[in-house]
Amino acid sequence: MLQVWQKHESVSDEVTKMSETRVILREACIDDAPLLRHWDEQPHVLESDPNDDWDWEIELLKTPFWREQLVAEVNGVPIGFVQIINPAQEESHYWGDVSNDLRAIDIWIGEADYLSQGYGTIIMRQAIERCFMANNVTGIIIDPLASNVRAHRFYQRLGFKPVGHRMFGEDNTLVHQLDRADYVK
Repeated sequence: MLQVWQKHESVSDEVTKMSETRVILREACIDDAPLLRHWDEQPHVLESDPNDDWDWEIELLKTPFWREQLVAEVNGVPIGFVQIINPAQEESHYWGDVSNDLRAIDIWIGEADYLSQGYGTIIMRQAIERCFMANNVTGIIIDPLASNVRAHRFYQRLGFKPVGHRMFGEDNTLVHQLDRADYVK
């Protein structure tokens, strides 16, 4: 009986801890460049994004109308990064010819200690809400590597559906889309 109570107590403590946790998305700035470069070198980040150089010192100084670059913080501690773009307006045309009513999200947890703690879900839900605040946005697209089955499960739990494989440079991806009509808050 004592063991059951201890387990229940730790579950209760964990729920209390999460309810007291404050997760925010704030605008990334040039002062974040060293941290973002550090995260880019982490094995779990490299595994999901092996071929991109984000050019932080250049990109963080730009503020194009079609992009938001955000740092995710837990109780004031930076733990991850989110980029939201209008893929129809993005200057490199990475996504090709897509409609103006879509948004694309890149997200990662930079600090390994914060993986598998539920923060990614909280951060992604905030990013999705941010996208759908614009009434004209009908869907959100993402491009996890085809080999990243864990990411596929994560996005699918949030309502994203696979729409097909696509090569982006050297990266074989499985593109997913979340339509506004399918999003459950």
